[in-house]
Amino acid sequence: MRPRAMTKLTFGAAAAATLGLLATLAPTADAHQPSGHKPELKRIGYFTQWGIYGRNFQVKDLETSGTAAKLTHINYAFGVVGSDGKCLMGNAPGSDPWADYVRPVDAATSVDGVGDTADQRLAGNFNELRELKAKNPGLKVMISLGGWSGSAHFSDAVRTDAGRKTLVASCIDTYIKGNLPVDGARGGAGAAAGIFDGVDLDWEWPGSEGNPGNGIRPEDKPNFTKLVREFRTQLDTYGRSLKKRKHYDLSAYVPTAPAKIDAGFEVPKIMRDFDFVNLQGYDFHVSGEKTTAQQSALFAKNDFSVDQTVNAWLRRGAPAHKLVVGMPFYGQGWTGVTGGGDGLGQPAAAPAPATWAAGSEDYKFLKELANSGTYKLHRGYRNGHAWLFDGTTLWTYDDPTVLRTKASYVRQNGLGGAMVWSLDGDTPDGELITAIDRGLSRR
Repeated sequence: MRPRAMTKLTFGAAAAATLGLLATLAPTADAHQPSGHKPELKRIGYFTQWGIYGRNFQVKDLETSGTAAKLTHINYAFGVVGSDGKCLMGNAPGSDPWADYVRPVDAATSVDGVGDTADQRLAGNFNELRELKAKNPGLKVMISLGGWSGSAHFSDAVRTDAGRKTLVASCIDTYIKGNLPVDGARGGAGAAAGIFDGVDLDWEWPGSEGNPGNGIRPEDKPNFTKLVREFRTQLDTYGRSLKKRKHYDLSAYVPTAPAKIDAGFEVPKIMRDFDFVNLQGYDFHVSGEKTTAQQSALFAKNDFSVDQTVNAWLRRGAPAHKLVVGMPFYGQGWTGVTGGGDGLGQPAAAPAPATWAAGSEDYKFLKELANSGTYKLHRGYRNGHAWLFDGTTLWTYDDPTVLRTKASYVRQNGLGGAMVWSLDGDTPDGELITAIDRGLSRR
């Protein structure tokens, strides 16, 4: 689940009629993609700042599992936009400097096998990411700004040109230039320089409902376009100022629902400035709903799906090669399911009990359920999703078979690659990322 970025959708009769048969068709990607354009297919994984605690998922695990070698980008979740309209680190909800750069990492837990010392300026996850990049040349790290519970202040921050300039400058100062608050021996000017290679905007959602309490305005839509332009301008200006010129990537996490796309995104304009966008490919239905349903199907008739999402963005003018398909490393679950059959589309009493949060479970634990002999594995239309059902509890999720199918879909339709939420849900040997990598590489 996305603890600070889970998206709950509602699907009405009008939306179903709009989608109709389109959800069963392959996207018309060729019409939107320049002839002969064959960029590297992206493999993007979110690393959660808080995963180092309960899950004990460390940056080193990306190396020992072989995951880092299969990624083009890591999105670090999340950078905080504060009530003052700036990127904050420290005294703000969701900010955790201890995890980011203060916490000493011992030799056994570090990527390079050398423990952090008391006098080094950069420790914690940021230093481990630096070491990971040293072992994996070409791997990029993006700072992802916002998230589900971190998007409250975007609307206020970007209302004016001055506000947008201030927000963008503060984010570049903190993450791209690496000017961190001083905390004992840690931090200071340039302490994290060179860690981040770009910015990922995770505003959920401009112009439409997200987490309760978020600022929402009709003018969010044009203001988001202007924010993207400001990020592109300032990132390019800073990149050109360096002795060795550098291009900084700019991306965003964007929704599946056509109503949310239309409320918040001027698609042709923003796509000129984005290097790529990561499409919501999960949470189509969530465990808080009263009826069980698929959460991440590739194809679905009269319902949200990956294919519907891709088509929605293509029809609004997005180039196919800039569309990266989101894929889940977790499942949505219900318990108290009645009605029999295979359990899908049936009434449920509550979210299913789980390891970290009711209704959401990491793939590595769902794999154990699938192998327990208690649950029966079911597969959906065109192998586009899977679910487990034991007669009472149902989990809908993506396993390696589903992910290979989705990766093939990405490759065959000229899309930009795959993104996953989140890397800590995979098995210790990287079973899911390997399936995606092989599907994108035809291996």
